[in-house]
Amino acid sequence: MRKLGWIAIGLVFLFGMLWWTVGSDWRRLILSAPTNADVLFWRVDQRDAGFRMMDRVPFLIDAREIESAATSDPLKVGPPLQLDFDLEAYMAQNRSAGIVVLQDGILRLEAYGLDFDATGRWTSFSVAKSVTSTLVGAAVKDGYIKSLEDPVSNYIEGLKGSAYDQVSVEQLLTMSSGVAWNEDYEDPNSDVAKFNTHIAEDGLSNLVSYMRALPRAHQAGTVWNYSTGETNMIGVLVREATGRNLSDYLAEKIWHPYGMQQDASWLLNADGTEISGCCIQAATRDFARFGQFILEGAQIDGVSIVPEDWLEQATTTRLGIGREGAGYGYQWWTFDSGVYVAYGIFGQAIYIDPERRLVIASNSSWKSAMGVRDGEESGQEAFHAAIAQAFDREQAQAINE
Repeated sequence: MRKLGWIAIGLVFLFGMLWWTVGSDWRRLILSAPTNADVLFWRVDQRDAGFRMMDRVPFLIDAREIESAATSDPLKVGPPLQLDFDLEAYMAQNRSAGIVVLQDGILRLEAYGLDFDATGRWTSFSVAKSVTSTLVGAAVKDGYIKSLEDPVSNYIEGLKGSAYDQVSVEQLLTMSSGVAWNEDYEDPNSDVAKFNTHIAEDGLSNLVSYMRALPRAHQAGTVWNYSTGETNMIGVLVREATGRNLSDYLAEKIWHPYGMQQDASWLLNADGTEISGCCIQAATRDFARFGQFILEGAQIDGVSIVPEDWLEQATTTRLGIGREGAGYGYQWWTFDSGVYVAYGIFGQAIYIDPERRLVIASNSSWKSAMGVRDGEESGQEAFHAAIAQAFDREQAQAINE
């Protein structure tokens, strides 16, 4: 019996050592392990654990690495931004994991919550849409895509004969295809909840197979309707046009030459292709760097990777979205103030204010996808406005001095 007691003590000690050495992220995930890949219906504790780990749980979903530069220049640090509100209280209320504020490329504010830090990688959700859009611009500049007026089916053979047959690349970018789509994140029968689990029986990828079966609801180019499925098809288009994986193309065009701090990753569909409407896993600082890259004209060594007029078209309103003062460009949310934003569900954002030369990157784990029930969405909007006002006060004070 005494021997069995020592064995039990040894096993407990061994388990304790293993539990400690796996690290806090894995401990959190083990205690709140998601049972499936359907993040829309995870519990809050599962999202807190999973959003920082989604590219490290291959039993749920696979990912492909996005290589950064071998060396990266650290962000230049400026004086701390003087705020007139309680940042810690805001982050707790909005369940913020990371906030990075750049002004003219200089770090003015950086804060972390939910036991996340600068070395971790958080998932982007639909912030990735604006990255995918930028890769379309790169593919146009590189000559892989001839014209935004080309029918999408010129590049995606499986869409021929479907409602997408006469939809242009530009209409796909502006989500004005006119093809029916339901993006209700709380409805398990919506298209956004079902398309990624669709099983193709026609020899096509599960995405193209699902999308080609959708009916037409409006004339192409006339009505804006938010569709993650269509951004995923934009990714298929870029891959077909360039012959490259999106992760490799992103690394080649932006991540490596612009000097991102860390490798990132892109979550994959069941067919091994990137989920281009979602799910780039990266450091909050590197999301901010991407915003700075766009603010600076998407340039590498003084040469833009996109056509000359691309960013003007991409980041200004192409269609209204039914909200005064707001619209949609090429996978960017646009505002009459000149601000444009990449948004992702559960509180991810890259906010860009060209007038103030301001970039705000946020990662979060809201209690609901849109943050409406508990006020996180309106809280984030107020936070963006408060940061802009802090810069305005700073500038006014400098002038008065």
